Amino acid sequence: MAEKKDTLLAKLDEIELRYGEIEKQIADPAIAGNSARLITLAKEQGKLKAIVTKYRECKKTIAGLEDAKHILKDSTVDEDFRDLAKEEIGQLEAKKNVLLEEIQNILVMADELGIDSVIMEIRAGTGGEEAALFARDLFNMYTKYAEDRKWKVEQLDFSPAEMGGFREVIFSIKGRGVWSELGYEAGGHRVQRVPETESQGRIHTSAATVAVLPEPEEVDIQIADNEVVEHVGRSSGPGGQSVNKLSSAIKLEHIPTGITVSMQDEKSQHKNRAKAWRILKSRIYEYYQSKKRAQRDSQRKTMIGSGDRSQKIRTYNYPQNRLTDHRINLSLYSLDKIMAGDMAELIAALKNYDREQRLKNL
Repeated sequence: MAEKKDTLLAKLDEIELRYGEIEKQIADPAIAGNSARLITLAKEQGKLKAIVTKYRECKKTIAGLEDAKHILKDSTVDEDFRDLAKEEIGQLEAKKNVLLEEIQNILVMADELGIDSVIMEIRAGTGGEEAALFARDLFNMYTKYAEDRKWKVEQLDFSPAEMGGFREVIFSIKGRGVWSELGYEAGGHRVQRVPETESQGRIHTSAATVAVLPEPEEVDIQIADNEVVEHVGRSSGPGGQSVNKLSSAIKLEHIPTGITVSMQDEKSQHKNRAKAWRILKSRIYEYYQSKKRAQRDSQRKTMIGSGDRSQKIRTYNYPQNRLTDHRINLSLYSLDKIMAGDMAELIAALKNYDREQRLKNL
């Protein structure tokens, strides 16, 4: 345990040193004139600030603890002072442990807390029209949760099904800490209920998949123009003659990764292009981030953002009003409230489990 704390303190010394270097660079007039560099440094500084502030408080506490221990060991000191020192040692020891725990929690979640925008993609899986209705229900669940959190939701693309469900919906959510809360939603979602299309009252099982992509800022990802091929075509589907006459549909293809994005949601070619680029950047960013995650050793294992579409993460059982998250063996008998957007208890449980796993592997 002592060795683990020493390792943590050594890591914190490195972070504080880096924080000092950033402060010097930001104050450098040569860097002040480089806006892109300044933004990058300011972002890094922002990520480290909470850790450094807590660590500096912790160092003061440790220094006070050492002073109190010296007084206790000094035989020439008055007995009343020795009693005060003994009492202070207990208080400072407790404060130090609390601060170290808080620092660890910030440290292991720092990367996720700094991402304030995500793009979510929900696609209907097996189950026909019922799967499309379930995809719609998931979309409503996330948007209601986002509204409660005062986050901004923007629909980017949408493919309707015949009975009012969604074959596919792509949307962005922006707000403080959004990735640290919704990053756990990626993967396969399964529903068990009596479909609206079922006349015999039999329970069916359907599925939908969810992808959650952190939306990078301009400074996070750079894509060369010659890496992307753009195809322009006419939009298809509902919308009347005007839609088909205009060449407003956009398809972007990223050559190095093979990732493609098609967008025909808007009548405006300009708007379709802008939306397509946002989705493309997020998918490319996640592609390279997932490769980085795969290269990290087991000490950096994390649940967040690690769910692929084939991984079944959750079952929604309507007859029993039960939601089960299979990754943490959690069952909550409040499915009706969760589907209405009350996801706080579920997300808190996922975050706590993830934090505990990261602390074990720190």
